[in-house]
Amino acid sequence: MRHVVICVLAVLCSLGAVDGAWAAESAAGLADSSAPFAEQENDRDPSELKFIGYYFLKSTNSNIAPTNEFLKGQVVGRLFGGNTTFTSGERSSFNEQRFIPLFTYSPRLFDGWAKIRGSFEFDWTWGDANYGAGGNFGGAFGADQVNMQTQNLFLELRPQKNLFINAGLQRIFDNIRVPWYTFTDDLLTTGYRLAFFGSDATGITTHWMFDTDKRMKAGFYQLYENQAEQDDDVKLYTFEIEKDVAIDASIGLSLRYVQDHANGEGGVSILGQGLNSNLSNYNGVFNFDLGNDPYTADVLWAGTQFHKDPLLRQGNTGFGGFAVYNFGQVKTNTRSIDISGFAGNFRVAHRYGQQMNDQIILDTIFTTGDDNNISDGKYNGVLTGNNWTSPGAVFIGHGLYLLMPHGSVVNRFVAATVDIQNVGYGMQAASLQVNKDLVPHKLKVKVGGGIGQASKTIDGMGSQIGTELNFNLRWTMRVLMDLELHAAYLWLGDFYDSPEVNGNLLERPDNPWTVFATFKWISF
Repeated sequence: MRHVVICVLAVLCSLGAVDGAWAAESAAGLADSSAPFAEQENDRDPSELKFIGYYFLKSTNSNIAPTNEFLKGQVVGRLFGGNTTFTSGERSSFNEQRFIPLFTYSPRLFDGWAKIRGSFEFDWTWGDANYGAGGNFGGAFGADQVNMQTQNLFLELRPQKNLFINAGLQRIFDNIRVPWYTFTDDLLTTGYRLAFFGSDATGITTHWMFDTDKRMKAGFYQLYENQAEQDDDVKLYTFEIEKDVAIDASIGLSLRYVQDHANGEGGVSILGQGLNSNLSNYNGVFNFDLGNDPYTADVLWAGTQFHKDPLLRQGNTGFGGFAVYNFGQVKTNTRSIDISGFAGNFRVAHRYGQQMNDQIILDTIFTTGDDNNISDGKYNGVLTGNNWTSPGAVFIGHGLYLLMPHGSVVNRFVAATVDIQNVGYGMQAASLQVNKDLVPHKLKVKVGGGIGQASKTIDGMGSQIGTELNFNLRWTMRVLMDLELHAAYLWLGDFYDSPEVNGNLLERPDNPWTVFATFKWISF
């Protein structure tokens, strides 16, 4: 019974808007001005309240489903993990719907100096539930579900045109750019690509463009407060700086620090959060296996990131990447564990044809792993925001669907390796995409694939995670309105011969596959 309660409560966490919803958010910001530093023209648009809407509809056929019927389709995390997702010979068919309204209130009296921004979320599976309360439900006969979820609600101060101060519940991205003014494609191809932090949190951040070619970001986020009178909080501090080295190229440095004194208190339902919680089995991240020993942790990420025209806006070849050293220490009453891990990424794109989308893209990721947990007093892998919430990091810009997660989701966000930690074993993966504009600005086709393996494995476990092949056809019906068809198949490798990672099965599970259609509309 306890396991059932855990599963039911765990999935009450809602996914942050991934993919098109962030595009809607950036469109909302850019609707205020043609660029983040443009002067306001209030005489042209006297409206104080502005609205952008993101509507998303998805119809799916797949062989992936949770075995626990109480999950009701709300599934987040690693395939064959604690979310009870398995593959089988049966077909799972469902329709999902999402709507995200984004509002900005900017009193004319303040002339753009102060704004309140907010975004909310309504999503459900068709026919799931009615006459109740709770997010991610409301599509059954009769409807009338109390289901609005608050994504963001924060104050934006702009005392100078090159200075942004955000305070409140806001986006927490591992990118130096101002989230509300940045398109999704830029978030997924520059900075650290949401591989370490990509979610929402309360705090205060400052974005200061202190020169024409230099910018910085400093932020503090209260991830978990818990008991206000006790030293049992989880806090995140971040500092980033970036410089343009050419009109289309930049390089940056960053330092992030998480102070975790919560010992797992707070977090996703009764699963908790942190380095020793049951959340790790759901999210596919490393668990320090500390038993009942209380702990404190200091975790740091020192990194550099670079890019040169990754979206091919200036030329025919572009690239980008990052390198991060993850270090720190976890302490209990009886021992001390050192963290020492590395992550690296490199992505290159080339336009081979005449049209904008005639592109071929190679994307690679590498993270170190650990094959003996903490028995030697050290963890040799990396950590991400997924250790503290679900999801807390969303590495989705690689073009894959099943080997690593895809961003076109509502209530189901599942992949073989949802997090770059790969349960602490680390990973080495590469994806290749070939895109072609069949009809310029109207019809685009993409064929892609990828392969991945674990960096470290325990005795008796293979290293090959799997090989994926995928397909996407996109029809742009109107401006910011797309109809898409997606398909993907993953051949599982010998990594899944082990009961340690395949859901305690004695043999390798069935290969996962999915076919789905989506409709996306960003409305002004």
